[in-house]
Amino acid sequence: MPDGCGSAPVISAPAFVMDSVRRWLSAGERVWLCTIVETWGSSPRPVGSWLAVSESGRWSGSVSGGCLEEELLRRTAAEGPVESILIDYGIADGDRDRFQLPCGGRIRLLVEPLVPSDNLSHIDSLLRAISERQPVVREVVVGGGMCLVGADGNARNGVTFDGQTLVHTLQPECPLLLIGAGEVARHVAEFASATGFTVTLCEPRDTFAEGWQYPHIPLIRRLPDDLIAEDYGDQWSGVLALAHDPRVDDMGLLAALQTPAFYVGAMGSHKTSEARRSRLASLGLDEAALARLRAPIGVNIPSKTPAEIAISIVADLITARHDLRAAQPSL
Repeated sequence: MPDGCGSAPVISAPAFVMDSVRRWLSAGERVWLCTIVETWGSSPRPVGSWLAVSESGRWSGSVSGGCLEEELLRRTAAEGPVESILIDYGIADGDRDRFQLPCGGRIRLLVEPLVPSDNLSHIDSLLRAISERQPVVREVVVGGGMCLVGADGNARNGVTFDGQTLVHTLQPECPLLLIGAGEVARHVAEFASATGFTVTLCEPRDTFAEGWQYPHIPLIRRLPDDLIAEDYGDQWSGVLALAHDPRVDDMGLLAALQTPAFYVGAMGSHKTSEARRSRLASLGLDEAALARLRAPIGVNIPSKTPAEIAISIVADLITARHDLRAAQPSL
């Protein structure tokens, strides 16, 4: 069964996979971590994608559109490799027919066995780096061991593989602070978490906080400027003002626009957005800071419903995250 059903906090996909691995190892289970190290032709998942499989048959993550996962679940249960190995799919015509790999694509996976006694500390260190927003590099030798290497703050996401050693560079996660509980915030949280963002909702207003009906989306009842100062003030953070209440939105925007946050946006019409800019300017924000405000928020599509507005917002977030990561120079 897929891991994470129920009311777990909304966390990003890479962290979710490693969090699952940690829980299984802590429970005494062996785990096999599958990483895409190379692709040829069409591939539904990029290099660096993870699928983790526990010895009890639980799984987390994805390395294909679904055509390989069942095979990997069977294979790890039956063979359970005791050292890291390479597995190729799609090389033979029979592979392509059996696994329905699209457009004749090929995928090479590195499968690593993880055991509680030897590898739990490695996973703990990786999760600590993710939570502290520190770039980190995993190095894994086929048939050998693994280690973590600290990375420069400008390290770029990516995988290099020379046939023997995997070097997997991971940039920090991109946490989002959503200001204001409501239907748009709910859909943004769902869609953004599905696309790899870590999402938290800030709602200081009692009426909205007490009426929130989605416990799987974490809600913090604090003022947004305090939260931004503590946890959302770096270049990896995004702040979205969705309350449609100047008393709450403006407080968060004033704080966020004075940080290097990669995304600061506010919901509202063009008229509302211009009025907001005037208010923020009167509070001391200069033109350079105001120019960073994305308002009206989201890409320009004919969105009307909360779900449609959320789709436009998350599409814009994905583009901004791509630009952020692409702008980081290679190691």
